[in-house]
Amino acid sequence: MSEEEVRMNSFKIAIIGAGSTYTPELIDGFIKRKNELPVTSFHLMDIDKRKLEIVGNLAKRMLNANGINCEFVMTEDLKTAVKDADFVLAQVRVGKLDARIKDEKIPLKYNLIGQETTGIGGFMKALRTIPVMMDIAECVENYSPDAWLINFSNPSGVIAEALLNNTNVKMVGL
Repeated sequence: MSEEEVRMNSFKIAIIGAGSTYTPELIDGFIKRKNELPVTSFHLMDIDKRKLEIVGNLAKRMLNANGINCEFVMTEDLKTAVKDADFVLAQVRVGKLDARIKDEKIPLKYNLIGQETTGIGGFMKALRTIPVMMDIAECVENYSPDAWLINFSNPSGVIAEALLNNTNVKMVGL
């Protein structure tokens, strides 16, 4: 099998913000599609080491319980996670839950929409999240230029527009 055939039949997945409680759902999706998506490497990255270890260890147990024996790395370093990835999944929450509470409560004081996808709450979240997503996109461009960046971070539409207009990264916003 040629190097290209091997690459076409295997994937490195990087999950940025992997300390999120949504990570097990992502892993479950890969488990359910293991025949169609032969992932050979998962690199989970988060800046919160404690959450990364808790969620990452659960993800590893899920993979093992389903007979998926692949490379599995947990790291706090973005470059380590992204390097040579085929797909980079981003689900970051800049400011963590404290910021989300403010995004929701401050607008409500003024009878405005208070949530992370629209209105002033979404705008506040966008102001925090876009610079971080730009850094992630730059890392993808530098260390995995052929990778697709799949963004799950809200407000997804605003982030997608910022990345598409200001980077060369291949991306999808969900």
